[in-house]
Amino acid sequence: MMVLSRTTDPPPGPPRYGPGTLLHRRSVQLTAVGWLAGNLAVLAVAGDVLPFDWPAAAARTPVGHLMDANLALAEVLLLTVLTYWLTRGRRLPDLADRAPERSVAARETLFLLAYGAAGLALGFVLARLAGWHPFGLHLAGTIYGTHDHVSPAESIAWATYNLVVYAVVPLLFFRRRYSAEALNLRSSNRRADATLIGVVLLIESLVQIAVLAPETFDLAPGQLVLGATLTFTLYLAGAVLPAMIFIYAILVPRFLRLTGSTAATVILGGLTYTALHVWDAWTVFTSPGNAALSVVFLLFTYFAPGMFKTVLTVRTGNAWVHVWAYHALAPHTLIDAPHMVHVFDLR
Repeated sequence: MMVLSRTTDPPPGPPRYGPGTLLHRRSVQLTAVGWLAGNLAVLAVAGDVLPFDWPAAAARTPVGHLMDANLALAEVLLLTVLTYWLTRGRRLPDLADRAPERSVAARETLFLLAYGAAGLALGFVLARLAGWHPFGLHLAGTIYGTHDHVSPAESIAWATYNLVVYAVVPLLFFRRRYSAEALNLRSSNRRADATLIGVVLLIESLVQIAVLAPETFDLAPGQLVLGATLTFTLYLAGAVLPAMIFIYAILVPRFLRLTGSTAATVILGGLTYTALHVWDAWTVFTSPGNAALSVVFLLFTYFAPGMFKTVLTVRTGNAWVHVWAYHALAPHTLIDAPHMVHVFDLR
């Protein structure tokens, strides 16, 4: 385990930024401009129909999808404000202090990003050789549904591959060098973390139910029990733990060490989370226009949730908080149980 020495005592916590200060930060301004540019690009390129196979949202027009994306961003911003309020009295952890000094952090960050890209490339090749959808952070059919066949073997292989590549191997490598606290794997305030998890999970579940009216509640009791269990298990292995370890346990403290900015760290967390979904089965890269729309809607779908997961980690110093508050149960178990019922032909 690496122990870092400092010539001065650490500050009581990371810098606290008010809304006015955040709006003047260059990273926030660039993100806002990029989000607006994405909206304009959809209006300019999409025409009357998006090129994506989205059975769960087939009736929505491109303008409707834009409204959905912007409302989802608004919800994340409101959850972020709520998280800041709920954690206002806590002694905030200094995540940058959990990372090594800058040169080491830079090397480790570049290594991790290259490793993640290699994992995506290998996942593409292996999955296509098996006749499956490329392995990204989401199984084909997640959230939006799919008309393509997804087999039980593909589902299990996807979960196993992601768990090994993005969770087990990085954790074994970094756990030999850093403590559980340095990797954001230990709570410093279990009661406060539990309260935050409960509030965010309740709100997110109610929003998902109200907005998406998930088909989970239409399942027969036996299907619901088995489908929810399978969904929780497979998505925990294939999506939740890989994101938690790779991004929120390891990369986030290094982003903060390198940038010195909580806002930039949150944005980088959102971008990294988005990049790990590049092989989502609905993306279409057959033309420049379709590729542009795919990138924009990847950002519209995953950037804001990835940022909020980073916020939860930065405010608590505990990567497990986002797992239970905003990932494993809602949305995945709540939304994707019908998909697992179909994949495994549960009756």
